[in-house]
Amino acid sequence: MTGPRFLTVGDCALSVEFGDTVDPTTNARVLALDKALGTDLPEGVIELVPTYRALMIHFDPLTTSLAALRKTVEQMVVKTGADDALGRLWRVPVGYGGDLGIDLADLAARHGLTEEQVVEIHANATYRVYMIGFAPGFCYLGGLPEALHTPRRIEPRLVTPAGTVSIGGAQAAVTSVPVPSGWHLIGRTPLKTFDPDGDPVFLFHPGDQVRFERISAGDWHTLSGRVERGEFRPTPEDDA
Repeated sequence: MTGPRFLTVGDCALSVEFGDTVDPTTNARVLALDKALGTDLPEGVIELVPTYRALMIHFDPLTTSLAALRKTVEQMVVKTGADDALGRLWRVPVGYGGDLGIDLADLAARHGLTEEQVVEIHANATYRVYMIGFAPGFCYLGGLPEALHTPRRIEPRLVTPAGTVSIGGAQAAVTSVPVPSGWHLIGRTPLKTFDPDGDPVFLFHPGDQVRFERISAGDWHTLSGRVERGEFRPTPEDDA
């Protein structure tokens, strides 16, 4: 196992890169360092941002120096390996196709599949939350079956609804708030993955697992109403 690469980002951030590929092992090393530093936050560190293959460390340059921070991080890296523990498992209800997933039919035709086959393939996989980014709570997922890998749209949409479940390249995603997107929209969940007034604010954490479960359009609207009224709050399977 080789050591990480340290990159200076401006005058108040340090990026610790563990590799140049997207894979569970590299991501596990990122999350291990994130957990270790978060448990005993070094002086001057403001925020830790784990990504696919690197940990961004934001710090106050008036409180600590880049050299001091790097030394601390290097010592921590030696003590930590990879966080191989499986994260929480979330079962996410999804209404597929129709108004809830307007690209499902086109995506199925593109791959020579029926809509039912696409849903079956998509819902039978277990996904890894690699990172949260782009928008608050936006969830990037690895583990999309190769049969559904699809290049992004040539013309992105200006707005996609919150809760959209989509496919882009070799990844899947769950949209947290209305955002522009060039991904293919195959369904939508009524769950709120980002709720600034909720507890927790962010539903998913990097390293968590996600399984999608199909529900009807009617059940989607019923559950959406319960979520909006605060009558339903999802819990991960291991916390149920």
